[in-house]
Amino acid sequence: MTVINPLAREISAKVVYYGPGLSGKTTTLKHIYSVVKPQRRGELVTLATEGDRTIFFDFLPLQVKEVRGMGVRFQLYTVPGQVFYSATRRLVLQGVDGVIFVADSQRAARQSNLESLADLKKNLVENDIDVDRI
Repeated sequence: MTVINPLAREISAKVVYYGPGLSGKTTTLKHIYSVVKPQRRGELVTLATEGDRTIFFDFLPLQVKEVRGMGVRFQLYTVPGQVFYSATRRLVLQGVDGVIFVADSQRAARQSNLESLADLKKNLVENDIDVDRI
């Protein structure tokens, strides 16, 4: 849920990158980290296996320019794409303000994209988040 702190004049939002394994979620966060000025970002936290697969989540805090006099912060997360981490993905979605679905563009990945999208919808519903409004 978006947090608005009027005393600090700050808005904070959680965004989760969701998709099948090896679709580019962590790569996207690494790219964002590499192009954002250090004073506008925190450290990129990545919990990965030896094969560089995400096992829990990746996290990158960002601060963007002010909007109507309010500072804006984003907490960017990725979820593990492997099917057996569905409970972890559901947990990371708690309190989410926005979701970016990252699909694998390879033709052979079509089915895993569809399965991951269905899993996203199921996990949003289980977190009492309206799929049509997120």
